[in-house]
Amino acid sequence: MKPGPARLTVRSLQDLALVRKRLAQQRATEEAREKARREAEARQQAQHRFFELAVGPVTRLRQHDRVQLLPELPPPIPVQHQLDEQRVLQESISDDFDVSTLLDTDEALSFRRPGISVEVTRKLRRGAWSIQQQLDLHGLRTDEAREALGQFIREAHRMGLRCVRVVHGKGLGSPGRSPVLKGRVQRWLVQKNEVLAFVQARPAEGGAGALVVLLRPSSS
Repeated sequence: MKPGPARLTVRSLQDLALVRKRLAQQRATEEAREKARREAEARQQAQHRFFELAVGPVTRLRQHDRVQLLPELPPPIPVQHQLDEQRVLQESISDDFDVSTLLDTDEALSFRRPGISVEVTRKLRRGAWSIQQQLDLHGLRTDEAREALGQFIREAHRMGLRCVRVVHGKGLGSPGRSPVLKGRVQRWLVQKNEVLAFVQARPAEGGAGALVVLLRPSSS
């Protein structure tokens, strides 16, 4: 059982002064304890509300407002666009195109578009334009060679090249020792709008097994 406060007996004015003094000390102690308690409570509340005090008033989000984000999907592969480009490329250069009436058969076969002078093919044959890139079609099947040539001419023109060489071979390894790609390459090149003219390469540049091709200036 907790003991109660000690009882004081007052017999004189001195005893009364002593009682008052003790009561004053008790009140001061209790006030100090209450002040310390309030300060501790204020510190604890300040710690709990530190974020709110730093950024200002906040509002708790409701649970049903949350959005579950899905992972970002990779960009789609333009398969149909690629197929369309391949189909257009194949259709743009046909094996059935008759090129015989468009070729010049002087000392060596050559081609020039209408409006292009004979002097252009002569200068092309003399090497007036430096060969900037080359495509070698050796070992390719007909379909592979057609696609490779179309892409090569298109990319060379896009890059602003003016003069390129296409090696189709002399056919020495073909059955009957007849060039398989030579005639086809001529037909394909005539059908490419990027091509202004072509001539058979000089002996040092491939001779009858290659063509030197002059391309239109790039608009870019």
